[in-house]
Amino acid sequence: MDNINVKQLKLYTMQNTIKFLKPNQVTGLQKIQLNGTVYKPYTICELSDTRFGEVDKDGYSYITQWFNYKGLTYVAV
Repeated sequence: MDNINVKQLKLYTMQNTIKFLKPNQVTGLQKIQLNGTVYKPYTICELSDTRFGEVDKDGYSYITQWFNYKGLTYVAV
């Protein structure tokens, strides 16, 4: 096993940063910025209006970055 000092270990570990952005004036929902990527919240009913779950002609998903948090699905903008 290689000897790795603490400074090198910090380079290998990913620091996750989360920032809650200002809420939308109409819906009251707020976007989240996670590691520099902005995610927009959707309820389960609103996901049908997006391309969530659809694939292109090559079989790749249109939406590749998303996560669930407190009953909402956050999709990368």
